[in-house]
Amino acid sequence: MVVPNVRISGPLVDYLPGLWSDLRSQGYTSLSGRNLLRLTSHMSRWLEESGLQACDLTDERADAFLAARRKEGYVAFLNRRGLAPIRRYLLAAGVTPVATDAVVVEPTPVQKLVAGYEEYLVHERALSPSCVQSYAAVAERFLVEHHPKCGDMDLTSLGGQEVLQFVLGTSRGWSLNQTRSMLTGLRSFLRFIYVRGDIATDLTGAVPAVAGWRLAALPKYLPPQQVSAILESCDRRTSMGRRDYAVLLLLARLGLRAGEVAALSLDDVDWREGVLIIRGKGGRQDRLPLPVEVGRAMAAYLHRGRRRTTSRSMFLGARAPFAKLDRSAVTAIVGRACQHADLPIVGAHRLRHTSATVMLRKGASLGEISQVLRHQHFATTAIYAKVDHRRLRELAQSWPGGAA
Repeated sequence: MVVPNVRISGPLVDYLPGLWSDLRSQGYTSLSGRNLLRLTSHMSRWLEESGLQACDLTDERADAFLAARRKEGYVAFLNRRGLAPIRRYLLAAGVTPVATDAVVVEPTPVQKLVAGYEEYLVHERALSPSCVQSYAAVAERFLVEHHPKCGDMDLTSLGGQEVLQFVLGTSRGWSLNQTRSMLTGLRSFLRFIYVRGDIATDLTGAVPAVAGWRLAALPKYLPPQQVSAILESCDRRTSMGRRDYAVLLLLARLGLRAGEVAALSLDDVDWREGVLIIRGKGGRQDRLPLPVEVGRAMAAYLHRGRRRTTSRSMFLGARAPFAKLDRSAVTAIVGRACQHADLPIVGAHRLRHTSATVMLRKGASLGEISQVLRHQHFATTAIYAKVDHRRLRELAQSWPGGAA
């Protein structure tokens, strides 16, 4: 790989070819890469003039370099964010220290226990990162309130009364769904510390149930014209528009979750068979037929939108270093499309509900919908029966005395 001709002297001379290769592999354009090489040249010269080596480039020294750069009248690359690609490469190459003036802080007993719980959720329960984060937050809050001074983690005195007090105090002012999520996480943590032997009694039964009728709410969905408006809002003449269009189709046509779209890799598509592998909750994998419309949108993005990088993730960010999309980025794509279509902003899950509703109204059975949405329990799919107006009308009895 030919490195642009950039004048450089000082301790960073030998790292220029490797940095250029790293930048190009991450999708940086030639112009952006050359600008970063020039920045590296300036930083190397500053280190040399200051009598410093590459290994001396700590956070404090980086700030001092940026201050010197501002003083010399430069108008670009004046903060740590601009230096990030260079420092990330030097760190990976083992040139600069991992931390500068970092102070090793011994984790508290609460933090140690929560870390062990997180490891259990990941390796034993195979929960998604978002679920692990949510459950761990509940566990940490519960422990901090039970041991406010974070002393020795002795949970032998923990009883049902403390559990009930925590639930009543924490859930005050919360919505039904928030409370249910918190209780699920609390039960999981109580079961964990019981199995581990921290408490002698299984206290999951002390967690109260939430008052609320099962399947009481109606699934919220979008009418067809709004879905069309959201899809048409993507400018498919651009790489970002092609990516967003493919993401939205996966949500609206196949009913995927935001996390499932984010987790897709290039290896999850069997183009010859027309099959898509979905990696869902709890490490579950399912094979779904890939509709022609969705497949064409994905192929258009891969051929004329996705940057060439070493990443195997299907969908990447629109700017270098072109990292894989996460769940929040997929949700942001939906929100941005709603704004472009002059519609109220909705979440990615609304398109999942819409997909199920469309399938139902086209004659699909609840069993078929359950398979497409990959529900673990058929009862979860039953809520969509409430929006099947045509079949409900067949069950309705006529009003006594004639039409009302």
